[in-house]
Amino acid sequence: MAGNASASGPGGDADTTEANGSAAPAGMDNRMAPAGPAGGTAAADSDSGTAAAESERDADTAGRDGDAPTAEPDSGTAAAGRDGDAGTTEPDSDTTPTDTDGDTASAESDSGTAPTQPDHAPVAREEGDGACGQETHAGDGPAVASDATTPGWFGWRRRHPRAARGVSVGTTVLAGALVVFALLLPNRIERIEFASFVRIPAEGVLLAGLLLALPPRPRRIMAVVSGVFLGLVTVLKFVDMGFYQVLARPFDLVLDWILIEHATDFLRETFGRSGQVLAVIGVIVLFVAVLVLTTLAVVRLTNLMVRHRPVAARTTLILGTAWITCMTLGVQIGTVPIATKGNAEFIGNRVEQVRAGLKDARVFEKQAAVDAFAKTPPDQLLTGLRGKDVLFTFIESYGRVAIDDPAMAKQTDAVLKEGTASLKTAGFESRSGWLQSPVTGAGSWLAHSTFLSGLWIKNQQRYRSLTTSDRMTLTNYFRKTGAWRTVGIVPGVRRAWPEGKYFGLDHIYDSEHLGYHGPYFSWTPVPDQFSMEAFQRLEHGKKDREPIMAEIILASSHNPWSPIARMIDWEDLGDGSVFHRIKKEGTDPTEVWKDPEKVRTEYRRAIEYSIRSLTEWVERYGDEDTVLVFLGDHQPVPTVTAGDTGKDVPITIVARDKKVLDRVADWGWTDGLKPAPDAPRWGMDKFRDRFMTAYGPQG
Repeated sequence: MAGNASASGPGGDADTTEANGSAAPAGMDNRMAPAGPAGGTAAADSDSGTAAAESERDADTAGRDGDAPTAEPDSGTAAAGRDGDAGTTEPDSDTTPTDTDGDTASAESDSGTAPTQPDHAPVAREEGDGACGQETHAGDGPAVASDATTPGWFGWRRRHPRAARGVSVGTTVLAGALVVFALLLPNRIERIEFASFVRIPAEGVLLAGLLLALPPRPRRIMAVVSGVFLGLVTVLKFVDMGFYQVLARPFDLVLDWILIEHATDFLRETFGRSGQVLAVIGVIVLFVAVLVLTTLAVVRLTNLMVRHRPVAARTTLILGTAWITCMTLGVQIGTVPIATKGNAEFIGNRVEQVRAGLKDARVFEKQAAVDAFAKTPPDQLLTGLRGKDVLFTFIESYGRVAIDDPAMAKQTDAVLKEGTASLKTAGFESRSGWLQSPVTGAGSWLAHSTFLSGLWIKNQQRYRSLTTSDRMTLTNYFRKTGAWRTVGIVPGVRRAWPEGKYFGLDHIYDSEHLGYHGPYFSWTPVPDQFSMEAFQRLEHGKKDREPIMAEIILASSHNPWSPIARMIDWEDLGDGSVFHRIKKEGTDPTEVWKDPEKVRTEYRRAIEYSIRSLTEWVERYGDEDTVLVFLGDHQPVPTVTAGDTGKDVPITIVARDKKVLDRVADWGWTDGLKPAPDAPRWGMDKFRDRFMTAYGPQG
């Protein structure tokens, strides 16, 4: 063997060992490890030490076949670097390159030189997981690191060992903080407080124990999988926060994916194309960053636990005992329990949510099959309204909060009283009550379809099932009688709306067919006053026409409520160009949304504008045959409701013909446009059948 291998002397490079005429990189033995324990040097620098080391190497290699050992490294040990430093072996894959607690890839000295590992030196590995700094070397000889060597962070760690150690410790601390944050993060913004992050998560304790118990390879896999899973759970919590802020409910993993498209459309229409693109990019970057960082953090902490197994095991045992004690005794910080299993409950709720979502289609199909009026002859339908123009009008986001909230009640009450008095002067009476919407914050089309179909349409899956079924809606029944022309005034629709055919409308006027040539008001394509004037011009004002049943969906009170149109003289509406000047007078939504109180103020003003648009239209164009039913579709976003989780919306019937209101006298609704706090409250899905019964032959 002596004739087949040569090594440089103490003053030369130790990385040119040759075996059988070919170069063999130092450290390729499957037992190779960084020189010296815990960052200390193992080689003597004297000539006598060198001679002794060479004698040991000769003795070690005696009896072999004359070839240098070339065993392939196992999965836990990487080959040493080939840049001239035989002592810079890569750490075990359980060890991250930034860990410096006795496990650095090369021993570092204050002088900046590191001893190199001698060729083919046998290594005695200590029982464990191959963590760096836990092996001993036999026959280490002295060597001087090559100037070309760049171990760890391109040589920066060797040049600045103290700074490198500080960075390593800081990174580990940040990794721990990130994992704790992810484990304890609530899924609602209002629940984020200091006490939320000083709890003991059962999931973290159990995961630590599991990782310590697993062998190296399964442990590495489990660390990565756990990190990715924790990242996904964290992302889902952030998504929940957004949904609670807008819809007052968590994200549905089965049914809510369609809403992502609606959200991006809303961003484009409110903040422009650039705002939409920036928001989407930001969300994607956040998603990727959370997944990557949580995974790296879990892997790093796993390596740390393995290198300090006794301490990690004791800490895990102590935390587990503390968790059991706190859970048993109900120990709390304020109102927040110290022991928590919140992630397990969170995941359990999502699993149940998915199961319910998958079953919901079958449940809904059974409900839709029941229709009390399906076999009623056309001449027996809606007999109490024959000859009347019936308008079902939705006011966007008109919720109970606009009437009951102390910060808005005074101004809204004044508008409703003014409208009641003005209508009465014009000969109209009104009755008001409450309906419970299936949604809050958004999802207007779900509320519209619930009101018209008599079914509880709480998600997109039900909406699609409904609009592809033969279930008759209120508008379909009006059309079935043959006594009404059915039309839709839908200024919020800006593209193809194939579902519109399902609702039985003879003609649909979307935002492109109302004759409007003014500006958008953020999301709102057409101001409400102009929409009502367009209905008068296109349908209601025509001579020698048949009675009309109209579904009118007003849009001015749609989020973000800035800028808002204002009432002008009806004669000055023209083609809507006048609204360019009015928009310039309005507020900037980006400024309004910095202050929740400003948001609430603008919301109230938008509701007042929508109500005035309706009541003034009735005063101006209504007659003996006019019947107006107007209601809110849902409550506004939680920013406005200020924590109120109710889903009530006002509903009002206005008519000049006393017999129309007499038919609903037994409903117990309140006189006027403002429903009393204790007025009857129904589910929105109950209205269709009650209305058709009241205005049928037996009403």
